Amino acid sequence: MIKIITVGSIKESYLREAIEEYKKRLSKYTSLEIIECKDEGLVEKEKTLKLEEEKILKYINEKDYIITLEIEGKEFTSEEFAEKIDKIQIENSNITFIIGGSYGLSDNIKSKSNLKLSFSKMTFPHQLFRVILLEQIYRAFKINHHESYHK
Repeated sequence: MIKIITVGSIKESYLREAIEEYKKRLSKYTSLEIIECKDEGLVEKEKTLKLEEEKILKYINEKDYIITLEIEGKEFTSEEFAEKIDKIQIENSNITFIIGGSYGLSDNIKSKSNLKLSFSKMTFPHQLFRVILLEQIYRAFKINHHESYHK
């Protein structure tokens, strides 16, 4: 099972449609759950991170293999990412990705991470990044099942 815990919701219809498309495509390979936590959007960074942390923690299970999305994280090619997902699934049936809010993730959430993952040193809008993450998860399953997919 793949679980994505994310701060904030999707407002744009074109992004919701893309997310639904990838959810449909992924259903062939795995179950997928997307959990949206309220974006606190407060000016005070530490208070915001603490409130968002409390919400995120409610959805993390002991058995989850936690992958946090962080600019400082490790970067992979699509093939390396697919291989990593494949290896994780051998020992962990639950992979949980966590996407933070505007201020990122609290140190406590980061400390629970089994893998700190970065897609780039660039910053992406959180709503758009959810689509990018889903696409790469889908691509990983296609690679791992030796199925063709556009390059």
